[in-house]
Amino acid sequence: MSTRLSIGDFSRMTFLSVKTLRHYHEVGLLAPAEIDAHSGYRYYTPDQVGSAQLIRRLRDLDLPVPQVRSVLAAPTAEARDAVIAEHLDRMTRQLEQTQATVESLRRLLVGGGPSLEVTVVDEPTVWAFVTRGVVGGDEAPAWWVQAFTELHARLRSAGVERTGPDGTLFPTEFFTEGAAELTCYVPVPEGTPGAEQVPGGRLATTTHDGPFIDLDTAYGVLGTTVVDKAIASDGPVRERYLPRGDEDDLLDHRTVVCWPVTSPDA
Repeated sequence: MSTRLSIGDFSRMTFLSVKTLRHYHEVGLLAPAEIDAHSGYRYYTPDQVGSAQLIRRLRDLDLPVPQVRSVLAAPTAEARDAVIAEHLDRMTRQLEQTQATVESLRRLLVGGGPSLEVTVVDEPTVWAFVTRGVVGGDEAPAWWVQAFTELHARLRSAGVERTGPDGTLFPTEFFTEGAAELTCYVPVPEGTPGAEQVPGGRLATTTHDGPFIDLDTAYGVLGTTVVDKAIASDGPVRERYLPRGDEDDLLDHRTVVCWPVTSPDA
C-alpha cells in the first residue's frame, strides 16, 4: 500500500500552499490520490510529488492551466515538449516587447521627443493594387504583414513595376474607436488590370526613421504642428514605407507619416 501524505506534508514537499492544492484539485489539474469519505481530508502519495513540482514550475512560467493540463496528459515526450516550446517562444516575444518598451521610454525621458521636419506636399491620385480589411489595433500588425505579403506576390505575378512606395490609409475611427477598415496599397502603372485609384490630397508629412514602437512620437510631432497652425483637415492619415534595402523586407523601412491638411504652409 502506498504511503499516504496529508495535504500539509504534501504542501511542504512541493512548495505549493494548501489553498493552491485545493484549487488545482477543483480545476482538475492535480487530484488527491484519496479523499476521506467522512472527513473530506485530501491525501496524496509520494509519486505525485514530481507532478506537483512540474506543475509549479510551469505555472511559475505563466503557462495557463489548460496548457499545463495538456502537458500532463501528453501521450509522448515530443507532444509535451511542443506545448512547452510554444509557450517559451511566446514568453520570448513578450520579453522582447517589454525590452523595446523600456528602451523607448528611456529615449523619451532623456531626449524629450524627436526633432522632425514637417513639410507639406500635394500627393497625386495613384493607381494601385489594393487590399482592405476591418482591423482592430491589436491585430493590425499581423494583418498588415499578411496584406503586403499578398500584394507583393500579386505584383510579381502581374509582372509590373511598382510606381511608388507601399502605403496604408488609416481612417480616424481606427484611432478613436480601436478598429476600422484599413487600406493597404502598392502603386502600379495606370491601366494595370485589377488596379484601382487611391485618392491623393494635400498632406503634411514627416519621416520616422526608428523602431516601430516610437512611431507614435512622429504622429505626435506631426499632429501638433498641423493643429497649432490650424490647418488640419478631415480624411485618413496615411503611411508610406520607404525600404532601406530589399523591398520585400516588410519590417526594414522608414515610415513617412502623412496628415491631411488644408493649407500649403506648415
